[in-house]
Amino acid sequence: MNFASDNWAGAAPAVMSALARHNTGYSPAYGTDPLTDSVGQKFNDLFEREVAVYFVATGTAANALSLAAHSRPGGAIFCHRESHIQVDECNCPEFMTSGGKLVGIPGDGAKITPTALREAMTAFPHGVVHHGQVASVSISQATECGTVYTLEEIDAIKQVADARSVPLHMDGARFANALVTLGCSAADMTWKAGVDVLSFGATKNGCWCAEAVVFFDLEAARGFEYFRKRGGHLFSKSRFVAAQFDGYFSDGSWLATAAHANDMATKLAEGIRAQGGRTAWAVEANEVFPILKRSQFEKLEAAGAKLYEWAAKDLPETIAPGEDEVCLRMVTSFATAETDVDTFLETLGAAV
Repeated sequence: MNFASDNWAGAAPAVMSALARHNTGYSPAYGTDPLTDSVGQKFNDLFEREVAVYFVATGTAANALSLAAHSRPGGAIFCHRESHIQVDECNCPEFMTSGGKLVGIPGDGAKITPTALREAMTAFPHGVVHHGQVASVSISQATECGTVYTLEEIDAIKQVADARSVPLHMDGARFANALVTLGCSAADMTWKAGVDVLSFGATKNGCWCAEAVVFFDLEAARGFEYFRKRGGHLFSKSRFVAAQFDGYFSDGSWLATAAHANDMATKLAEGIRAQGGRTAWAVEANEVFPILKRSQFEKLEAAGAKLYEWAAKDLPETIAPGEDEVCLRMVTSFATAETDVDTFLETLGAAV
């Protein structure tokens, strides 16, 4: 019953098979190998246009380097106040952008709204040197609360960014999970909706160590190789990152693993609600935030369930945890077995 994080899962069979398959002979280093070129074409096909793709080791690096490519002196980067770049990346975006200021914006379900974004930007009026410059906007897909931006919501945020002539970045750590939920194409969820640069995450969805920065404007990507090298994320044996992506995309494996994770999250949520529990936010990807009795939580932990206590912020009184309750975070993955979900729900039912 391990629902601690999708980072706890191993690598998917298709990815491990590809790593083994490409572990033969010699191949040029630093991304000049044929396999890296081949995977670059797979990204072009996926996004239905030519894109610039740069492999990095971590999602933090992808986010920070993406934002660094669009940094400005005195730059302000707008994001949700619970976003990963704001809360969980040890000030790496500020460091990589040479002092960029993260401006956290509140919003239900960890989503920012065009109105809130526009209002936050007013604190940085154009041409007033004392306040700095609007530099970029970043959204997470799926969000830290497991919710998903619709295409219309992304487009509306992009319009606000365009009004200040700044790019829109998407933190796609759980990109595949969101894509499956929306049932659209990768192009629809990114550049067609206004995204300029994407942190394409694959590690949480079955890769071992494979993240990428994807630019939809080739001109904006000029010189990014120097940001990556200076940040220490130029792989010498790049073919092994490419191998992971090769297996990841093979026969739609990446969408199948994401769909399974989403399905397991939905089954968890439905089972919890059927037993009188509730969830803090809508379950739209592979994260569930149940609100349970603390005594239930303790019994679940004692039975071996791995899950985290979560700070439930900005919830209405009708949903917020009571004095004897706790909000938890549960994350499913390609490796989540349906039997584990069943066991969890059975244990929850007995923990009265």
